[in-house]
Amino acid sequence: MARASMLVSAWSSFRHHPSTASQSLLALRAGWRRWQSRSVAAPAEVARAPHQLVPPPARPAESLRQAEADDIFRRAVAAKASRTSWTREEIAAIYYQPLLELAHQAARLPSIVHRRFHSGREVQLCTLMNIKTGGCTEDCSYCAQATRYQKGTGLEAKRVETVEAVLAAARAAKDKGSTRFCMGAAWRDMRGRKSSLRNIADMIRGVRAMGMEVCVTLGMIDSRQARELKDAGLTAYNHNVDTSREFYPSVITTRTYDERLETLSHVRRAGISVCSGGILGLGESSEDRVGLLHTLSTLPTHPESFPVNALVPIKGTPLGDALPVAFTSVLRTVATGRILMPETIIRIAAGRKAMSEEKQALCFMAGANAIFTGDKMLTTDCNGWDEDGAMLGRWGLEPMRSFDKTAAAGADDGACRQRRHEE
Repeated sequence: MARASMLVSAWSSFRHHPSTASQSLLALRAGWRRWQSRSVAAPAEVARAPHQLVPPPARPAESLRQAEADDIFRRAVAAKASRTSWTREEIAAIYYQPLLELAHQAARLPSIVHRRFHSGREVQLCTLMNIKTGGCTEDCSYCAQATRYQKGTGLEAKRVETVEAVLAAARAAKDKGSTRFCMGAAWRDMRGRKSSLRNIADMIRGVRAMGMEVCVTLGMIDSRQARELKDAGLTAYNHNVDTSREFYPSVITTRTYDERLETLSHVRRAGISVCSGGILGLGESSEDRVGLLHTLSTLPTHPESFPVNALVPIKGTPLGDALPVAFTSVLRTVATGRILMPETIIRIAAGRKAMSEEKQALCFMAGANAIFTGDKMLTTDCNGWDEDGAMLGRWGLEPMRSFDKTAAAGADDGACRQRRHEE
């Protein structure tokens, strides 16, 4: 915890004076390496301080792995374009570094690579509305909206919200500071839903007219449906792969991994930005988290958004009694994702409600630059706008504007503004 506190204390200077903070993190890393490499104390020394735990000396294999991770990081920094040819071995070398080492590398990126695409001081506020609750025929083990778990969860299925109700919610979210409005519908796919698709297209047009980014998640879609959504002005389509290919069948059996990837392909070919992430805490191993990162970082183009969810166990679902995922796993996933996909917006999604401000700050430091805020996040509680606005103010962060991923140029970092225009 002391090492985490030291990282957090560098936060303010990191955002406003990246070079100074980088020096602080270098000192932390050097201290960590000295701690790792110390030899076992002499018996007399141990006798004088028996309460002090002396770490074992670093093993040659560990040093080799760290050297490999450092070399991979240097090559990632030197690359002129985002890379989609990552191997699992390379990702594992990054992911399994000592946490301080990994956090240091990810924190360096804002002053090296990350600022080519993003501001180090801006965080996007997103609001997610459930426009069609429950009644889903899928068997996702974590989801309260599956019909087969309805008895245990007590969640009642509802009809699709009206266009007017959705636009009113979007307007309220914008007034509170959100610049991206997301709409979720509990469907397996969009087959036979022509009327609903037309209504959703009207919702998209209405939200875009407010100057907001629009994202929807409607289950599986085909190429025709993707084109209709693109024509309506959709910014991004969310379709999470959830976990690694290997662990996926343990969580879901009614839809295959390849079907999820096929939907992402339809979205990408239609010219819509891809939003795809995962859920941590499903019972997966760290190797599965590496597999999740490998899937997303080797897509033909990196996703525009990578939502990182920590499972919120819901009573009545198969994972209702799951233990909380360790925060270190969340932080490792964020930091590794930032190194692998420097252009991608990394969104801290479900489970943030249970994180302290200090933990959230570490996520921002490691490369996260978007959060979901508002009354609800589908069926789970969410941090509110006022709470998040106050937090960003305390950490010296600013809300990101719609279609804008970088901050104004500053003499301290030479960052230049880039505006995202719709094609």
